[in-house]
Amino acid sequence: MKNVQFTLFLLVAVSGFSFSARAVEKYPMSLGCKPDETVQFYEPSEGEPLKLDLFFPEGHKSSDERACVVFFFGGGWSGGNTSQFFGYAEYFASRGIVAISAQYRTKKSHGTDPRQCVEDGGEAIRYVREHANEIGIDPDKIIVGGGSAGGHVAVALAMCSNINSSPGNSVSCVPNALVLLNPVYDNGPGGYGHDRVVDYWKDISPFHNIRSGHPPLIAFFGSNDQHVPVSTINAFQRKMVNAGNECETHIYDGQTHGFFHISKGGREMFEDVLRKTDAFLVKRKYLSGKDTVGEWTAKSVAGIKLRRS
Repeated sequence: MKNVQFTLFLLVAVSGFSFSARAVEKYPMSLGCKPDETVQFYEPSEGEPLKLDLFFPEGHKSSDERACVVFFFGGGWSGGNTSQFFGYAEYFASRGIVAISAQYRTKKSHGTDPRQCVEDGGEAIRYVREHANEIGIDPDKIIVGGGSAGGHVAVALAMCSNINSSPGNSVSCVPNALVLLNPVYDNGPGGYGHDRVVDYWKDISPFHNIRSGHPPLIAFFGSNDQHVPVSTINAFQRKMVNAGNECETHIYDGQTHGFFHISKGGREMFEDVLRKTDAFLVKRKYLSGKDTVGEWTAKSVAGIKLRRS
């Protein structure tokens, strides 16, 4: 019976989606949203300090114990900035979660390598946990997400325990749940970025560090992703389920890398990703009630159109 359940799960969880052929409605990925507060969480020995951009639910207080979601931007570990996830953060704040768009060092900003990107991600999550009482969150309800290289940072925090700049720190940087947007899974030979991590790829490649006990995960990909082939996506899904982990994967037919941003894949797919993520979080009791994706996006888009007129 156990094997039958696994097979059914795979058939349901790994699914393809196609959307209408009408003109794609695109907007800036930040949707004009701005953080309620910005704090510094880490000061490297060289270069600018790293920041967290925070988005709070209406009426939020530091005495609250809300769930929290932390997003890491994409950019091939080479660039990117926190504004990539301002739209996502603002939506989830509107649903009652404290949302954070986190910075980490990149090759362009600080001359760093992928190992340090993951290490910075760990420092960001530790900071959030250590300051839970000030931020107004439950330290045991921290969802971590990201896109592309940021998705890799997020999933590596859950799986790649050998990449850790503070191994003696008792505060965990492991997420309680994961929301991954075309993350890099495989850094092994033939995988993305192998030449940049060749000396330590076994430590930093999520695909090669799957074991039991990982946090529940939802992931979104395009079938034409040039960095993560469908064969890798499906193999990762199978390995996760066979290890006894919750892993829900959605593959969007014909879409390429970065499609989940409203500036690239458009409004229809952006809303679909938000709805499925919202449902995933409701199921695990990080959120409650029905999603408000349609109403929220319409209001945000109307604000952009008004500013342009």
